[in-house]
Amino acid sequence: MAELTRVLVVDDHPIVRNGIAQMVNLAEGMTVVAEAATGLNAVQQFRDVQPDVTLMDLRMPDITGVEAIAAIRQDFPDARIAILTTYDTDEDIFLGLQAGAKGYLLKDTEIDDLIDAIRTIHAGKKYIPPAVGAKLAERMSLSSLSDREHEVIQLMAEGKTNQAISKQLHISESTIKFHISNIFVKLGVSDRTQAVLVAIKRGIAKV
Repeated sequence: MAELTRVLVVDDHPIVRNGIAQMVNLAEGMTVVAEAATGLNAVQQFRDVQPDVTLMDLRMPDITGVEAIAAIRQDFPDARIAILTTYDTDEDIFLGLQAGAKGYLLKDTEIDDLIDAIRTIHAGKKYIPPAVGAKLAERMSLSSLSDREHEVIQLMAEGKTNQAISKQLHISESTIKFHISNIFVKLGVSDRTQAVLVAIKRGIAKV
């Protein structure tokens, strides 16, 4: 008899987590060996059970799914992890795959596709649906914002003026204007409003 594919399910919503676990347990050749409700708990559970495949939510109360993936892969570089989330902004996709996720699935994915993804990732391959791949390609084609530019656009999204951003980051207003000019070029926009809207849509800035 073939060995079962051992799965860890990570999600902070109990009903969602339980539903995913039940669907996986009903699939032929699979079993859920552990569940986790937080990113830190996911890291600990992975160390304890070392599953074949992990389904990881992105947004959790302590550390994010991306941070949990990075922490797991630091000790287990061959960890096979798929992101399973409601978020499909190109920045989330980019950061998740950059951290080492082998797949990216949305929670409205059909159950057959979810099971197929688990089998594909367990076999050592990546599972990137076409829509996710298109967003990733779009993200890769754009110039990345620097860490400082990320800070500036986030504060812009919070409605702060150049003067307020300057004070908070302890740099001159002329330097802030320089960063904003670079942000406009990289996001392909011509004013602050467009920059903030694009940044929010892409998941670069949060409100």
